[in-house]
Amino acid sequence: MTASLFQPVSLGAIDLPHRIAMAPMTRARSTQPGNVPNEMMARYYAQRASAALIITEATQISPQGQGYSFTPGIHSDAQVAGWRAVTDAVHAAGGRMVLQLWHVGRMSHASFHADGLPVAPSAISPEAKVWIVDPATGEGGLADCPVPRALTTEEISAVVGAFARAAANAMKAGFDGVEIHGANGYLVDQFLRRSANQRTDDYGGSQENRIRFLVEVAEAVAAEAGAARTGIRLSPFITQRGMVDDEIVPTTLKAARELDRLGLAYIHLAEADWDDAPVTPASFRRDLRAAFSGKIIVAGKYDSQRAEAILSEGLADVAAFGRPFIANPDLPRRYRENLPLATFDATTLFGGDNEGYATYPAWSSAA
Repeated sequence: MTASLFQPVSLGAIDLPHRIAMAPMTRARSTQPGNVPNEMMARYYAQRASAALIITEATQISPQGQGYSFTPGIHSDAQVAGWRAVTDAVHAAGGRMVLQLWHVGRMSHASFHADGLPVAPSAISPEAKVWIVDPATGEGGLADCPVPRALTTEEISAVVGAFARAAANAMKAGFDGVEIHGANGYLVDQFLRRSANQRTDDYGGSQENRIRFLVEVAEAVAAEAGAARTGIRLSPFITQRGMVDDEIVPTTLKAARELDRLGLAYIHLAEADWDDAPVTPASFRRDLRAAFSGKIIVAGKYDSQRAEAILSEGLADVAAFGRPFIANPDLPRRYRENLPLATFDATTLFGGDNEGYATYPAWSSAA
């Protein structure tokens, strides 16, 4: 039933023993102040080291790139040291791990910016909310994103530089590679879409201009981490957060051809994971295969049967699982041996302590 899931595969320079990856999931457990990865995070990820590849939670490349409380960064010495302890723990447990590089753009909150304004391609609100902890009460909740300010061309270059420095820091921290977060309505995705990008300079207007920022970021990151250790996450069929754009599919395919030219290791498709979300058509998957010769990871409400089917059809190379990995740290074993899956406690997803984080047992303990 799961023959394809347990075949080895290489993502560029990263050799995987099977094809069940752990998808990136924001858990908001970093140490404050400073958004520093900690021992609790090292334990959490090491417990899940049997994943073919762990893709970390989204990690901001700079203070400007933060949009949610307690998310970790990769721009300070303390953060690099904290992540080094995490990668050491994962490697000691036999795992492989890439860091997801994140700039949220307009998906942010006034409290993270001195002038109260997040940055974006254009001054257009996402009409969305982000998870923020109230410093007075310590309680987390959803808060509205303000209208952002548009980045200047000089600031765009600075953001590209911040991505490059973050990639260099990730490699210094011992990661096996990096993944650029270009999906889900964050900054790279905002540049791709006309609904968020109404610039009239070299970064807006035509499809060629709207993919320019993505290509510059990919070039800069690959120069630091190596193209064979660099992937990118894209989400062309996700429309929430003001991301509706009927040109996004051809724009994404144009970007994929540029990423192929750069020799990136993989594209990671973030497919919608809610019940009535748009379906990713097989025709797009085939077109993406034609445009990009690297590997393709898929994620979004997959189970072992659905993952096996898409791998068997040759439309993807690796399947990434998010929430199943929360309550099932030994998920590959459970799929291989057809063991029951535990369910997670949704109240402990964001923030909090070790409870509901690194407290889920492997099957032998659960039994």
